[in-house]
Amino acid sequence: MNFEEYRKQDAVGLAAMVSKGDVSPSELLETAVARMVAVNPKINAVTMDLTEWGRQDVKRDIWGGPMAGVPFLLKDLGAQLAGSPTTAGSAVFRDATAAADSAITTAYKDAGLVLFGKTNTPEFGLMPVTEPALLGVCRNPWDTGRTPGGSSGGAAAAVAAGIVPAAHASDGGGSIRTPASACGLFGMKPSRGRVSFAPMGEGWGGASIQHAVTRSVRDSAALLDAVCQPQPGDPYFLAPPERPYAEEVRRDPGKLAIGFTTAALASDSLDPECAAAVLDAAKLCEGLGHMVEEVRVPGDLAAMQQGAGDVIAASIAATLDAEGERRGRPVTDGDVEMLTWLMYQRGKQISGAAYVRGLAAIHAYGRAMAGLFQQYDVLLLSTLGSPAIPVGHLTEDPREYTKRLFKFMPNTQAFNNTGQPAMTVPLAWSQGGLPIGIQFVGRMGDEALLFRLAGQLEQTRPWFDRVAPL
Repeated sequence: MNFEEYRKQDAVGLAAMVSKGDVSPSELLETAVARMVAVNPKINAVTMDLTEWGRQDVKRDIWGGPMAGVPFLLKDLGAQLAGSPTTAGSAVFRDATAAADSAITTAYKDAGLVLFGKTNTPEFGLMPVTEPALLGVCRNPWDTGRTPGGSSGGAAAAVAAGIVPAAHASDGGGSIRTPASACGLFGMKPSRGRVSFAPMGEGWGGASIQHAVTRSVRDSAALLDAVCQPQPGDPYFLAPPERPYAEEVRRDPGKLAIGFTTAALASDSLDPECAAAVLDAAKLCEGLGHMVEEVRVPGDLAAMQQGAGDVIAASIAATLDAEGERRGRPVTDGDVEMLTWLMYQRGKQISGAAYVRGLAAIHAYGRAMAGLFQQYDVLLLSTLGSPAIPVGHLTEDPREYTKRLFKFMPNTQAFNNTGQPAMTVPLAWSQGGLPIGIQFVGRMGDEALLFRLAGQLEQTRPWFDRVAPL
């Protein structure tokens, strides 16, 4: 199979070709590997080459699962693959080889996916850009002078560059939606509890969740179907979906009540092109028969952000202290990047009472937000504050870091902390040709409704054939 034929298909399409005998898993893998070899030096999306693992996998005699034979990449954070390290973008875990697969890795294998590499991520997933000291700078296939976003930046860059049609990702403050928006992809952050972190516990007080970045909506739905089985001992649990998400994509969403805002929740304002894209998306939804009106987003965002910051910092401190105990010497500032060290120092100062107060502020914000969804089915707003920013912009002036951080990603963290499902849909492009994602947020546990809406939007304004120029 040549690359042009490969890129015309999403993961579901490739799996169908394998099932019909039109192409072999080995052919698909070699096409993906050839594309990786050709473009990865320009974007540094894949930072752990497991090609030989994939070549051994495609020798299996029996193929099963809805994604049988499709090449796939794991993010180098969160998901464990037995026999390989998961570095989390940090030299601290450079050699931390996993003894067993994570539940999500097992589910991917059971679905028939062929794992052949791991993707770039910032240290511990702390930044919305992907520029780790250990793994090197990852670049956006739409403009290699710009970031693909983060923390699933390597995953999004690999998909946008055509290495794979879909890739594993995770999201603790926007880390699926941010790079999907920056790279012109579809990105669904599922509800808290929808995807297990087993054998590990919760991530960042329940804010973090795993799933994928994809080019098509149906790939996202099919992949979520494959991994949304709860595991014994999970701290959060949701009722199983009424029907497979892959079916929801083809269903009519009906007439929805959609509230929209052009606000930047954690910053002063959106880039004008992002604000215009929100208004255009609202008009598009209205034209599809939905009831659309402007709303004010409720809740004490500042208190929630303070609480979330405390929870994340305490989590980083716990992780590094545990690693220090394991190795018999404490982690020092020379072992980690400056931002991680500052977060570690903050985390060491957070008392148990402060942690509980932080969780209380997060939960209060979630209750306030839930009130909005008693009146509306969906909230529509910009995913990011601007199109993809230049590489290095976020960290070039430490005094400006926090301001630039929330100027770029003002609207994603809120929904990690409410636990609601939220998706970014590539509905707009800037005058300079950069993707602009529009975010849609649903009620807790209602990914089905978002998939129905996403399917309708994809049919109305298709984006699959709009590919990065790399």
